[in-house]
Amino acid sequence: MTHTTEQLNELIEITRDGQRFYQHAHDEVKDVRLQALFRDMSQSKGELIRAMSVKVAANQAKPASGGTLVGKLRQVYADTKATLVSDTEATYVAQLEEAEDRILHAFEDALECADPDVQVLLNAEMPNVRANHERMRALKQSMQ
Repeated sequence: MTHTTEQLNELIEITRDGQRFYQHAHDEVKDVRLQALFRDMSQSKGELIRAMSVKVAANQAKPASGGTLVGKLRQVYADTKATLVSDTEATYVAQLEEAEDRILHAFEDALECADPDVQVLLNAEMPNVRANHERMRALKQSMQ
């Protein structure tokens, strides 16, 4: 497996963590506006995963199909914390904003050392990654 493929598969796994977390949070919250937002954010992650998977496949490699242990632990932590506090929605929003931080930083780090063809893909996707991050950060701040 090439460095490019490893790098993209790592980003796929981290992004899939976010996608799964949004899907899970969608099922846990009662607020229909948050459910709609979480569904949109999950779909956005799915589109990003597909774009990176196409690039991995173009390199004659198999795209990552799972997530990471860190992502699963974050979800368990959010569930546990949500059961202990009165504002479940704010808890999930805060944890999802941290997931967005992780995704953004992973993409920024990857851009620094990516091959030129991967940089093209990542640069094309960065506006979406940043917009999703900003959307969750603004929501978290509005709920504090």
